[in-house]
Amino acid sequence: MIRKKILVTGGAGFVGSHLCERLLNENNEVYCLDNFFTGQKQNIVHLLNNPYFELIRHDITSPFFIETDEIYNLACPASPIHYQYNPIKTMKTSVMGSINMLGLAKRVKAKILQASTSEVYGNPLQHPQTESYWGNVNPIGERSCYDEGKRAAETLFVDYHKSNNVDVKIVRIFNTYGPKMHPNDGRVVSNFIVQALKNEDITVYGEGKQTRSFQYVDDLVEGMISMMNNTPNNFIGPVNIGNPGEFTILELAKKVIELTNSNSKIIYKPMPSDDPLMRKPDITLAKKQLNWQPKVALETGLLKTIDYFKTII
Repeated sequence: MIRKKILVTGGAGFVGSHLCERLLNENNEVYCLDNFFTGQKQNIVHLLNNPYFELIRHDITSPFFIETDEIYNLACPASPIHYQYNPIKTMKTSVMGSINMLGLAKRVKAKILQASTSEVYGNPLQHPQTESYWGNVNPIGERSCYDEGKRAAETLFVDYHKSNNVDVKIVRIFNTYGPKMHPNDGRVVSNFIVQALKNEDITVYGEGKQTRSFQYVDDLVEGMISMMNNTPNNFIGPVNIGNPGEFTILELAKKVIELTNSNSKIIYKPMPSDDPLMRKPDITLAKKQLNWQPKVALETGLLKTIDYFKTII
């Protein structure tokens, strides 16, 4: 059996660690690259004894050289608390990191997948969001370092494909949750679960009427691997990978309180700037091109996530 050599940047992060585990289970050789800004060693420590797993501490804003067949480029802080902490570094990770990884893919003729984001749609004026929608993004706002960095990365991927024939894939990831989320990353699911388990007030911004679509991490990993392995029609994307089930933030808060049997009360705070009011993927293209759609219901995924957080709080 010939094992594929696969590089996962950001491999010790929330999504990256799940992806590394899945790729190892499919008998691949996995190189996990991470600078540990938001990635955590505890996410991948159980993989370190696997002879086909290698952990490398490296920052993709510096060039990196390795022989590999495939690259999953996930390196970039993805929660507002982390990407706003050092906005210039966030932008450099998306832009310079993409240039370095695309250069590597070009040299070794590897297939490369970019983990883009639904944030490229900004505060959308189209609902639900299709891949043909160009978005409504503030280029100089608090979230711009992430939104515009990911938009620039998509440009780079498409241009490396057109100019240098690099085999690229682009997925736009919608809100994802599950075990191994960082407890202090400021994302709504982890925030609510941590607050509920501690019986603290649950913080809802605005009136809680803004909507999100939450997908369980296993569904996302399945979608990314389906995209990487998709060869017909030279389909490079971008393609939305998300769960079209739409919930208000207030509904989510109430559901978390119910599932944790918490005594938490809901309190309301002012909306942050540029926070999207609606977010829901149109996944028609993913169904057609990848034969993919999410399988895990919100309550099922939340219960698994709650069980994980109980072990670390």
